[in-house]
Amino acid sequence: MRVTETGFPGLVVIEPAVFEDERGFFLESFNRRTFAESGIDVDFVQDNHAYSRSAGVLRGFHFQLPPATQAKLVWVTRGRVLDVVIDLRKGSPMYGSTFHMEVDAKSRKRLFVPRGFAHAYLTLEPDTEFMYKVDAYYAPEFDTGIRFDDPAVGFDWAPHLHGMSPILSDKDKQLGSLAEFDSPFDFSKE
Repeated sequence: MRVTETGFPGLVVIEPAVFEDERGFFLESFNRRTFAESGIDVDFVQDNHAYSRSAGVLRGFHFQLPPATQAKLVWVTRGRVLDVVIDLRKGSPMYGSTFHMEVDAKSRKRLFVPRGFAHAYLTLEPDTEFMYKVDAYYAPEFDTGIRFDDPAVGFDWAPHLHGMSPILSDKDKQLGSLAEFDSPFDFSKE
């Protein structure tokens, strides 16, 4: 497993060791000991699997508030996404900044998103399957987010949408602005 820093403290790209031959491939999706030896010491409690029929499905920016904050390990098993996060940790040198990367089934790369980040992804191909592990259970009463097109965030989705309008849930259309959000996330504690 190779771990690559992103410039955002704690946010790392993970490339698992993949063993391929004429039959197909094998990889370890998660190994607690290997991750801990690489500085990612989390106790995942829930796995989630999302399917999107169309390219242009945009989910996020989502996160859970304390006391139900979540770290995530995300990857794609079919298709391709643009994965985007916002650092919401007060005191972080990257507070309010975004990081993005393509995550696809072919490269098998993963992104580890620590607590204190808002997370979104845009499907770039139809029939995309997105997987993620979290270290806290889903808690709807603490579930919230930042609007995907918030000018305070300033992320430009247009080059990735190729003229399409994003396909959003009603919930995601109602999310608030980063400028209105008083972050409870503390960089020194996350």
